[in-house]
Amino acid sequence: MAMKTAPRTGRDLLGVYLNDHLAGATAGAELSRRMAASTGPREAAAGTLKNLAAEIAADRGSLIEIMARLNIPLRSYKVFAAWAGEKVGRLKLNRRLLTRSPLSSLEEAEILWLGVEGKAAGWRTLRVLAERDARLDIRVLDELIARAARQSATLENLRTNLAEQLLTDNVG
Repeated sequence: MAMKTAPRTGRDLLGVYLNDHLAGATAGAELSRRMAASTGPREAAAGTLKNLAAEIAADRGSLIEIMARLNIPLRSYKVFAAWAGEKVGRLKLNRRLLTRSPLSSLEEAEILWLGVEGKAAGWRTLRVLAERDARLDIRVLDELIARAARQSATLENLRTNLAEQLLTDNVG
């Protein structure tokens, strides 16, 4: 016999939503650090990737602060699962066990771009809630939304440059 559960409240759903975003932010911070670390100091994108990784880590911190302000408990199992998932995601069947595939940077830029777009959607959702909840600072959310837009544009530029470098020589 199925046990009936109480319907989830808006606060419960917000907690699930924000913890899911925190899990994504954790994976994104790890991936951005990896991308920055795998870029040689002489490569044009090295400084850009280091700055991007720092911003993504700061955005994760902003999300944690917002969750604390809203009294949303952190679900560490979700954070750990995302952290572990990012590590497992590195083990791709690319015929290279210990080295990176030439496509690694392009694929990572695309994955990170998707994550930044998801983060931006989360900030916009919180921005809507801020109209009714004084615990959310509209100015901070507007800054986070603008930063996510800049990050997205940076990643798209990086992605197209990588695609051009890697794929145009092989297209007939």
